[in-house]
Amino acid sequence: MSTAFHPEATYVLEDDRVLLRPLQETDLNYLLSFAINEPDTWNYSLTSAAGEVGMRAYIKAAANGRATGKEYPFIIFDKASGECAGSTRFYDIQPAHQTLQLGYTWYGEKFRGSGLNKHCKFLLLQFAFDILAMERVEFRADARNQRSIAAMKSIGCTVEGVLRNHTPLADGSRRDSIVLSILKEEWENKIRHDLKSRL
Repeated sequence: MSTAFHPEATYVLEDDRVLLRPLQETDLNYLLSFAINEPDTWNYSLTSAAGEVGMRAYIKAAANGRATGKEYPFIIFDKASGECAGSTRFYDIQPAHQTLQLGYTWYGEKFRGSGLNKHCKFLLLQFAFDILAMERVEFRADARNQRSIAAMKSIGCTVEGVLRNHTPLADGSRRDSIVLSILKEEWENKIRHDLKSRL
């Protein structure tokens, strides 16, 4: 059953391992330690959340994106430890075209490689395709970010190409962005089953 996307709605996604709920400005307390103690988290990101000022701006921008209906940010909680693990979001949401992008995903150091990402991606993809009736979910990353690219490939994403000299970085240089995607029929025919079997 599909439903329309309502940015003002409270969407909570969870399984036995992870809980995702809408990111709020009051969540600074959960995320601040990552911003202060793990600044390398945003080395490949277009928007850095390093430091208290950076994280406040990051959360504010996410809230503004949700208010416009173009983004829907989540905070991620690891149920095993009871701790906040990071953040992710839908963005460039285009209901009329049945497409969106999934990104701005980051995890604290202790949660990387723990299997948490697969749980998050399964819940997000299930929501995008099965509830919101999207036809395409797109992913992008800095073409140098091999860890992120490997993670996207591991859940079944198809590489479409590279946008050369695509967008500016904080240091004044420009990055190449790799584009990957999952289509609805790929999700229904193979990826949903494959990913669920690995959780």
